[in-house]
Amino acid sequence: MESQQGQSPDRGSDVSGPKQSSVSSHGRQRNSSSSTCKDFLRKFVDNELLTSSLDDWFSGHSEDCGFKKPAFDVPFDLSELQNFDYAIEGVTFQQLVRMPNALHASTSDIFEATAHLALEDFLHAAIKGLWQTFWGPDESMPFSVACIHSTSSKFYPAEKAISSGKLDGVCATAVLLKNLKHSQGRWDHIVVLALLRPDIGMFSGQNDQQPSPAVLGEALFFALRVLLSRSLSRSSTVLQNSDCVYVLLVDSQFGGVVNVQGDLNKLDFDLNNVYDCAADWIKKHAQITVSSVDRVWNKLGNANWSDIGTLQVLLAIFHSMIQFRGAPKYSLDELATEHSSRLQSRRSERHLVSRQGNGNGLFRFQQQSHSPEIVEVQEEGAVNVKPKEILKLEVGSIILMEDADWQKGFQINDILTDSEPPIYSATPVEEPTKTYLLYVGSSPSHLEPAWEDMNSWYQVQRQTKVVTLMKQRGISSRYIPQMVSSGRVVHPGPCNKPNSNGSCGHPWCSTPILVTSPVGETISNLIRNGLFGVDEALRCCHDCLSALAAASSAGIRHGDIRPENVIRVNNSSGHPHFVLIGWGHAILEDRDRPLMNLFFSSTFALQEGKLCAASDAESLIYLLYFCCGGVCPELDSVEGALQWRETSWSRRVIQQKLGDASAVLKAFADYVDSICGTPYPMDYDIWLRRLRRTFSEDHGKEIDSSS
Repeated sequence: MESQQGQSPDRGSDVSGPKQSSVSSHGRQRNSSSSTCKDFLRKFVDNELLTSSLDDWFSGHSEDCGFKKPAFDVPFDLSELQNFDYAIEGVTFQQLVRMPNALHASTSDIFEATAHLALEDFLHAAIKGLWQTFWGPDESMPFSVACIHSTSSKFYPAEKAISSGKLDGVCATAVLLKNLKHSQGRWDHIVVLALLRPDIGMFSGQNDQQPSPAVLGEALFFALRVLLSRSLSRSSTVLQNSDCVYVLLVDSQFGGVVNVQGDLNKLDFDLNNVYDCAADWIKKHAQITVSSVDRVWNKLGNANWSDIGTLQVLLAIFHSMIQFRGAPKYSLDELATEHSSRLQSRRSERHLVSRQGNGNGLFRFQQQSHSPEIVEVQEEGAVNVKPKEILKLEVGSIILMEDADWQKGFQINDILTDSEPPIYSATPVEEPTKTYLLYVGSSPSHLEPAWEDMNSWYQVQRQTKVVTLMKQRGISSRYIPQMVSSGRVVHPGPCNKPNSNGSCGHPWCSTPILVTSPVGETISNLIRNGLFGVDEALRCCHDCLSALAAASSAGIRHGDIRPENVIRVNNSSGHPHFVLIGWGHAILEDRDRPLMNLFFSSTFALQEGKLCAASDAESLIYLLYFCCGGVCPELDSVEGALQWRETSWSRRVIQQKLGDASAVLKAFADYVDSICGTPYPMDYDIWLRRLRRTFSEDHGKEIDSSS
């Protein structure tokens, strides 16, 4: 693979405009007018001349840098890369053209051709995977990949360059913004640039692990050409990104990232001395960051998608895509938090969860000196990974919540659940006749993505998102909770947090709160007190189905139906109804994963890690089965839970138990059993009508079906 010298054509990168403008006797034109910039770009064609102008700076012999070698920061620190790694953990990147290994190359020509094809395929796989993950698969891909020819400045696929015998002239590979008017590509449409050069990896074992001055000088040359081309664009989107560009440096095994930022208005456009002017701008006005050189491809030519080298390249591409397409539909931080959910699922697979499937279930392992066995220690002796101080509220206490515009106090009336975190019944201090459900999360400063129990995050932050989304989509039902307000805890003492999203260090600072309506008693409490009978089973089935029907009309599924997430609400009319709460684990789209619960999760959820159309209804059947006195089995593994489900359905144990309570519940169980795991949608309407008719026949009045 021969190094191309990046010779660009005299007519420049799509800058065919006015001829060279006249300048003063000194050849200077300090204002970066369009014509002057075009002329400057036409003359700025040789990367070796720029590198030569930067030699003293690179070697530390330049007075401009105090006779010190430049020290470059890295574009991404380790925490950024780790967070990005969490975000793309479940993403499938598929490079089909393998990167050839130089040691096993048959001829240099074949090796170079394959390497260019592999680089193009790598970039295509990267932008496709990132686009579908962060922006969604429904929108068409706005980017393409092509090679740049040094003598014509034209863009075309590597295959075309190889077939036409022009591979020797390829100087770079680019990710381009698609443009119908300029389908052949333009320099100002370059999103990110990749330079395929030999021996990038020879610096991977050095202390600084950064590219050589020659390679770095070439990267700076191309970076400045892209920035100059963008500054001449007629597109406002391109123009606003004329101060930042990423350049990727790769060989057949290793890769690195160079990022250049700077204000081109500070570039001295001396048309008689373009390289010295460019070098001066780079030394004094450009902010340059250079990553370490790390392995990207293994010896088989497959990309190591989750290794440092590849993550650096992917993160640079991701930031470049944001430059041209704006903020993604799904934020990086939002996707990164799903790592904890996947970790919880993995622990469930390994049977490291409590028998209810919802506790922390953390275990430590001891190795006795007298025995090689690994001994499981009870949960009480588990390593304490929780924060030292979690906000616990007592009955009668008052908590102050602040929103963007106001503060409001709530007095705690009762603690409704024994689960962690608890759910409170609270009354606004200024409106003592009203009562709401109040959820308190964990302070952001306490969250440790790898091990922190994410129950509070799902219960507060994500449930806030879900109920807000349901309101935006027009879902209104008396069987679904309504958000009253959300905000942050106001803690005692002074607070000096740097901004609205920050924390001052107090253990309660920025702790999120969610307040919803209505308030009721959980099914688990009703069963404990012997208050759940046949009437309640029929009402519960009808009301929960109504909630699921309303949510499914907007493409939302609950994913966490259990006794603690259904409450009975008493009202002035004397006709209580049930409300399905706990929407924090709701499934909004295919990539979301439900909470695994050995007792109440559907068979499809336990097998596939996702929901089918009837999964929530199946969970409701299990809920009613246990509430109606069904035998509670000892379940300690997913395999055991699946075996119990298969046996119970095949022997019709569930149908018979529900039949003891009501024939319509037995028929409903048969219906759910027939469509579980299939793509067929639930017919909610027919079962809601049958439930209302049954209740009317038995009790002489209809269930209130108003929404």
